[in-house]
Amino acid sequence: MGALVIGLVGGLVCLWGVNGLKRMLRVDDSLDVFGVHGVGGIVGALLTGVFAAPELGGQGVWDYVANKASSEPYSIAHQLWVQLEAVGVTIIWSAVVAYVAFKLVDMAIGLRVTEEQEREGLDLTSHGERAYHS
Repeated sequence: MGALVIGLVGGLVCLWGVNGLKRMLRVDDSLDVFGVHGVGGIVGALLTGVFAAPELGGQGVWDYVANKASSEPYSIAHQLWVQLEAVGVTIIWSAVVAYVAFKLVDMAIGLRVTEEQEREGLDLTSHGERAYHS
């Protein structure tokens, strides 16, 4: 049941991420990657901490060494904090790696085309063909 709730909430939040958040932040995300995967992943990770609670039908924290559920009582607040820390580490790691990758690409070949190439159209200037015949 928790998976259904996570999916429903995640879907609605992704819809907001694509239509609302993107406009609010004025971000050029033509494929809506962050609105779907970023926002949906964050919501899914956080809600997993909530719905893993045994009182909500989850199995709690699994002890992989003993191969059974942990004997300590499950705390939704504590697990939500752990999930939030993991989301934060993932965001920081992704930002650092993306920054390094962008800098390397920028030094090697550049991140942007010239304004003239953009005006003429990237189909012709980058690929040597036109997408539409005019």
